[in-house]
Amino acid sequence: MSESKKPFFQELFSKKMLICLLLGFASGLPLLLTGGTLKLWLAEAKVDITTIGYFSWVGMMYSLKFVWAPLLDSYSIGKFGRRRSWMMLMQLALIAVIFMLGQIDPLASLSTMAVLALIVAFFSATQDIAIDAFRREYLDENELGLGSTMNMYGYRVSMLVSGGLAVAMADHMSWANVYLVMSGLMVFGVVATFFAPEPKLTEAPVKTFYGSVVGPFKEFLARDGSLVILLFVFLFKLGDALSGSMLNPFYKEMGFEKTDIGLIAKTFGLASSLVGLFIGGVVIYYIGILRSLWIFGILQALSTASFAIITYTGPQNWALAFAVIFEDISSGMGSAAFVAF
Repeated sequence: MSESKKPFFQELFSKKMLICLLLGFASGLPLLLTGGTLKLWLAEAKVDITTIGYFSWVGMMYSLKFVWAPLLDSYSIGKFGRRRSWMMLMQLALIAVIFMLGQIDPLASLSTMAVLALIVAFFSATQDIAIDAFRREYLDENELGLGSTMNMYGYRVSMLVSGGLAVAMADHMSWANVYLVMSGLMVFGVVATFFAPEPKLTEAPVKTFYGSVVGPFKEFLARDGSLVILLFVFLFKLGDALSGSMLNPFYKEMGFEKTDIGLIAKTFGLASSLVGLFIGGVVIYYIGILRSLWIFGILQALSTASFAIITYTGPQNWALAFAVIFEDISSGMGSAAFVAF
């Protein structure tokens, strides 16, 4: 793969980055349609809260996708190639099943809805496997940072669409029509897959489980520094994950109103994370992944510590805005480098 760099803005608006953006959008769209948005629909239909809680198990599909990932490495379907054939098949399947999910009456056929939600999550997780592999093979080494950033941009925007926009639409139309519109938006992924070139195979696909999973894992563990890499992957975003799970209770404990939390922590937070992703992509493009990880990791630690300011100021909106914006920009930059790594 070529290591020569184009001017930054020429790279940013290239066909490669547009494809990464659209595939990121297709990757993120189904998530909330089987998660928060679906749960809101169920709550509105007066499904009891315990049953709604069971729907959270649908998300386990994303955690278990490593189980069937080797199949996508070993086999292709049709003439689109090893990566694009799986992407196209999953995207077309998602269009159909998301539409079908929207036609179900939760009170009359809740079990059918649960099965369809599980199928959507399975197809979505399988699409993610194919897209991640495609992006790694499609991009040059010096394009990985920016390409990963554009993928995450698409992912975040699609979650805003399938979360915020879908919920707002449900005030003006039926849930069936909302899911019809959401299924139609998967066409963006189909278009990107159709126009994307299939990455060239450098070696024949391995057809056995040992060859595609066990062998490569043993080879990785035999490398110098492999355990350090695994420890780094586990720890780099751990502080963000632990602190993020406690932020809403912390805001309430400090005395902030829900309106302020929604406006500042959520709306400003999303905008700040998108800014952070962009800055991260730019910095990675110019100084590389490893140096960026050091800088962004330090900023992440400082931004998490910045919430201590609120314990001194009390429920002051400026303090909340400062901590949230600092934290989300730093987290976005760290995420860009982490995904690229």
